[in-house]
Amino acid sequence: MATPSGTPIRTAHSVSFETPASEQAGLHNRWHPDIPFASAITPGETVKIECLDWTGGQIKNDDSADDVKNIDLTRVHYLSGPFEIKGAEPGDVLQVEIQDVQPFDHRPWGFCAIFDKKNGGGFLDEEYPQAAKAIWDFSGIFTSSRHVPGVKFAGLIHPGIMGCAPSTELLAEWTRRETELVDTCEHAAHRDVALLPEPRSVHAGVAAKTPGLLEKIGKEGARTIPGRPEHGGNCDIKNLSRGSKTFLPVHINGAGFSVGDLHFSQGDGEISFCGAIEMAGVITIKFDLIKGGMEKLGMKSPIYIPGPVEPQFGPGRMLTFEGFSVDDAGKQHFLDVNVAYKQNCKRVIEYLQRFGYSGEQIYLLLSCAPIQGHIAGIVDIPNACTTIGLPMDIFDFDISPAGILKNGLPKLDLGSCAYTSDRK
Repeated sequence: MATPSGTPIRTAHSVSFETPASEQAGLHNRWHPDIPFASAITPGETVKIECLDWTGGQIKNDDSADDVKNIDLTRVHYLSGPFEIKGAEPGDVLQVEIQDVQPFDHRPWGFCAIFDKKNGGGFLDEEYPQAAKAIWDFSGIFTSSRHVPGVKFAGLIHPGIMGCAPSTELLAEWTRRETELVDTCEHAAHRDVALLPEPRSVHAGVAAKTPGLLEKIGKEGARTIPGRPEHGGNCDIKNLSRGSKTFLPVHINGAGFSVGDLHFSQGDGEISFCGAIEMAGVITIKFDLIKGGMEKLGMKSPIYIPGPVEPQFGPGRMLTFEGFSVDDAGKQHFLDVNVAYKQNCKRVIEYLQRFGYSGEQIYLLLSCAPIQGHIAGIVDIPNACTTIGLPMDIFDFDISPAGILKNGLPKLDLGSCAYTSDRK
């Protein structure tokens, strides 16, 4: 039943900034089919859902990155939900139309961060192993930062995580294949390749009220860090913004929809791991249910239709850098997009450092500004080619090649991002 015209939109879930996230009902930080529903939503209904930032308030609005260095990653993400979608059954498809996403009026700020290599790391953690962060202030649709001065841009606000709960069988399959990866991956000796079930710091709404349930969820529950093909989850797709429609497979009775990890803005790739501008806020969603939708649509993983809202930059206003699968040591890799995109990022960092930014400032900026990352070529052996389009108009000064050739490099004081107190 659709929400009647003119009817105030109800809030299906509220959060508190006074109570620790780990003590709030209606929040959870694992995927499991037995997590109690937070509340019920009727197909056709539009509701508001309040969300904490993904860390549950662990990161503060200050000029130190000590909180980033010492963050407890077993406590993330804090998702709002799971919500029962009335009448949903396995094999259905949940249609999620995002109508709005906004920060709380009393919290008009967000953050992005570089995680310490020993605690989370990031895409370029070999080059930038120490924690750093930037606070971003919101002014309407725009954001700017005291930690990365000289830029201002419009945000493409979106949730990093949306998904429906896994079935018992699907949860077991996730654990099986991720355990196999940990056991066999050649990289496992020196870095995490997957995060297996972790009982420590598990939170599952009111599960603790049922004897043994929280312990079961802690032992079996899947971590929320990665997205997964069968249900979506933590996909960090910047175009899932206002006006978008996402089609999610349903695996349990009631669907068990959850949402969180709200972003004010993000660049393609979210390269520093905590790279989007993370925020607490309110998302407004209209839900519809497609009975038997998985078979009707031939779906094995989520699909989406982008919304009409996106920052616009005029023709010729993107400075685009190319990257190839040849690393810094000159080693040739075979069609390796990961290597190519790293090289892409490094070329942008080198270019902007000449204006006075530190490498960390640019690393953070590439993570949260509306850059456009693409795979340009994946067939021309041995080199994959990727591109990063950097919008020139977000800067207060001219970064174009023509401007440099005409006027030279300006001498600018571009401040500093926030570092840890023990930075060397």
